[in-house]
Amino acid sequence: MTPVGPTRRRRSVDEEVAVHGEYKVPGGKLVVIDLEVGGGHLKDVRLSGDFFLEPDEALERIAAALEGMPADASVASYADAVERSLEGASMIGFDPRSVGFAVTRALGRSTSWHDHAFELVDVGPLHPAEQMALDEVIAAQVARGTRPPSLRVWEWASNAVIIGSFQSLSNEVDPEAAARHDATVVRRMSGGGAMFVEPGNTITYSLYVPASLVEGMSFAESYAFLDAWVLRALRGLGVDASYVPLNDIATPHGKIGGAAQKRLAGGAVLHHVTMSYDMDAAKMLDILRIGREKLSDKGTTSAAKRVDPIKSQTGLPRDEVVRAMVDHFADSYGLTRVALDEETREAMEALARSKYESEEWTARVP
Repeated sequence: MTPVGPTRRRRSVDEEVAVHGEYKVPGGKLVVIDLEVGGGHLKDVRLSGDFFLEPDEALERIAAALEGMPADASVASYADAVERSLEGASMIGFDPRSVGFAVTRALGRSTSWHDHAFELVDVGPLHPAEQMALDEVIAAQVARGTRPPSLRVWEWASNAVIIGSFQSLSNEVDPEAAARHDATVVRRMSGGGAMFVEPGNTITYSLYVPASLVEGMSFAESYAFLDAWVLRALRGLGVDASYVPLNDIATPHGKIGGAAQKRLAGGAVLHHVTMSYDMDAAKMLDILRIGREKLSDKGTTSAAKRVDPIKSQTGLPRDEVVRAMVDHFADSYGLTRVALDEETREAMEALARSKYESEEWTARVP
């Protein structure tokens, strides 16, 4: 595939330049940083935004705390400096880490959604091993820079049980029940828990993004950051969706779904989410060995009671929910629809055969 050039140049820490960075806190306020870089250090730092801060004098203290700091310092270092400057001040709608994120964006060391041109990859229905393989292939392309950051909404050609990369196959799945319900068991490349899917009953999407988009973020922060858009889309449909750390999407009526993530050594992040559109709880509980220990901190003894499908909360057909999600992403960040190219399809098929259909991979944790 043709290399995709970066949309934003990473600045040298020694470059004499005035820079500007913005960071929108998920569920919070906008933080804006303007500064100059000289001799590898921050100069003339100015902080602004639609946040609240008491007392007013704390604004100057925060800016002064960043003055002279190295331009290659970490988000945590910038946040620590801000924290030390507060002296009892109250930050409302933002926090020290959000200031650090704005600084690294100004310096070109991290990127925002709008720094990238996203593609929506249209694929069509795939069988379970192909779904797993395509995630790995596209993530690797983004890491190499041969594909721009992308979004993919999964469509299923058959039933599946998907277990996390580190889960025990025998502890999680009843193989006889899976066979009874014609569900193929596969293992994905990311961690997290097991799930049972039937065509039309789930909404799964994958985001393939450069690591610069979540630069300096903890895993917990990046989960919430990468899914903020879908929470907004669901709320637009009347679903009171919120994020429950580490990786659940929930409503007051119950859990909707969960996220998983894999960070590739080449510099890309695979982030995917499966949400329950409709659910056959009896089949799920027949196939998945969901033990009491897993539910011990959930305040319920039944996995079925933990999940409240989107269909029951919206009354909308699945394709309308998916369309609303994709439209919201496009309106927020821009999105170009592309078909899956033949080179990528061939790579997916080869990887599905060699890895994701193999007993060696599926049972790597027996």
